[in-house]
Amino acid sequence: MTLTRSIAHFTAGLAGVALLSVSLSAQARELSVSTVLSDAFPWGQAAEKWAELVEERSDGELTLRVYPNSQLVSGDQTREFSAMRSGLIDAAVGSTINWSPQVPELNLFSLPFFIPDEAAVDAVTGGEAGELVFEAIESRGVMPLAWGENGFRQVSNSRGAISQPADLDGLKIRVVGSPLFQDTFSALGADPTQMSWTDAQPALTTGAVDGQENPLSVFDVARIDQVGQEHLTLWNYMNDPLIFAVNQQVWQSLSEEHQTLLRETAMEAGEWEIAMTREEEGERLAAIRERGVTVTELSDEQYQAFVEATQSVYEKWAPRIGEEVVNAAQAAIDAR
Repeated sequence: MTLTRSIAHFTAGLAGVALLSVSLSAQARELSVSTVLSDAFPWGQAAEKWAELVEERSDGELTLRVYPNSQLVSGDQTREFSAMRSGLIDAAVGSTINWSPQVPELNLFSLPFFIPDEAAVDAVTGGEAGELVFEAIESRGVMPLAWGENGFRQVSNSRGAISQPADLDGLKIRVVGSPLFQDTFSALGADPTQMSWTDAQPALTTGAVDGQENPLSVFDVARIDQVGQEHLTLWNYMNDPLIFAVNQQVWQSLSEEHQTLLRETAMEAGEWEIAMTREEEGERLAAIRERGVTVTELSDEQYQAFVEATQSVYEKWAPRIGEEVVNAAQAAIDAR
């Protein structure tokens, strides 16, 4: 073999190795998935379920790596959507509350006492209003794939039972960083205080803050009763759907096969998580009661009093959310 032929064979071999390397790289792709809570909570379990389904069905060509506890945004959950839109995060299972500063239409679900029950949630997310919300998300550089559920948010405090708006008068209530939450609790006569959950726990323990609002799953798993929250009111004042989504540029870079895989597995994981969250509500409530928490359930008349007390909040925020979205949601709720 001549020197020229040897060099040619060697070069061809290098090209083959390079081609194989590129091929393997193209086949195996990992996407980062952000979530606020760990898999101790249904929220985190939803993300893990999505990753498991993708791993099972992609033959190793596509994997999702879940980063819980807002790791990818240094603990600031309100930055999650912006980070995903800019490409710092590939995908997320996120909260409508946390993403609402960037997508005003998501405030639909935070309108106080607007969506009264699970049937209403399903009617909204599964109908025209849900489609309009997904279109709003997509228009901002993120591809929404499926719905999940963090659940209805209930209110607790260390002072006494809350069964009417007057019971909130002067109470310092920790709320998430959303102006709509500020307006809602101010309308009810409370003193809303925005702070992270890390700061809220010691504040509740010392009595610097009287109360907080969260879904039953969070109240139960985080043992919020252990920080002085002895009174819990089930008032379903708002629901916090979760959304499975992917950065739009990442989405467009995927093959049609992988796009279908991601969407189908997201929908399956979402349906699984919604069913699990709802099925566990009764057990969670029983466990909370067993730990000595006084639970107040509102009558229809008591619920209506809260609706009327927050009507001004609805009137202020409905135009900001978009009349088309709100009207579509109202029609779905009425027809459920």
